[in-house]
Amino acid sequence: MKKYCYIFFLFTCIKINAQQRFADQVPQIKRYLQKDIVDSVEGIKIYNRLIAAIGGDSVTYNKAGYNKQGWNEDFYVSGKLLHRGYYIDGQAIVFKNFFENGQCERTVVNPDPLHCNIDIFYESGKQRRQINYYNGLPQKRYEFYSNGLPKYTEENEKEMKYITLKKSWYDNGQVKDVMEITDLKNKKYNQKTFYENGQIKGEGPVVLSIDGKSYVKDGTWNFYDSNGKNKRSEKYNAAKLTSN
Repeated sequence: MKKYCYIFFLFTCIKINAQQRFADQVPQIKRYLQKDIVDSVEGIKIYNRLIAAIGGDSVTYNKAGYNKQGWNEDFYVSGKLLHRGYYIDGQAIVFKNFFENGQCERTVVNPDPLHCNIDIFYESGKQRRQINYYNGLPQKRYEFYSNGLPKYTEENEKEMKYITLKKSWYDNGQVKDVMEITDLKNKKYNQKTFYENGQIKGEGPVVLSIDGKSYVKDGTWNFYDSNGKNKRSEKYNAAKLTSN
């Protein structure tokens, strides 16, 4: 009798330990506090690692321990919706994140392996950023101030070898700087900078450096004071700058 009791006890312990080990491997349902997951610059970025189209190489699991499939949701500790997304094999294909006040924080659409479009918003609901990815790289990027005015624009050749347009603004809506390609073959640009009052500060040609890592002044540049007067000119030689 003692022998059978010992065998039963041993079997029960093995079963319990096995269940505990399996339970340790199964993700538990987690809820979040907004202060812990909202980055002051990047917003709610905890799901970026699950987006293959922008270089994410991680997967996430359901409470049964399997890769998430189909529509899934995450919540704040308060019970408010944080995230709703469609998953394939544990990676996010389409999703929306939300601030705790119900405003959409971002929408992500990944229509195919090469393209991914991300729209990011301030907690007020105004757009903060728009990024269009191609083959894992941010081909086009648009940023906005919290008042809704444009802040920065950058458009690149699809493989990110060179910029085709770069433009920035002051928070009063005045253009701060603009650089636009004028000679695609030789990677030459025209650049203008402005004072906050709208007066032109400087203008002249720019070229992509030989190593392809920077944009440098080349040729004659004209500069002005904040009243648009007292013009002065300077000459630059990009070949000398990039050969050092």
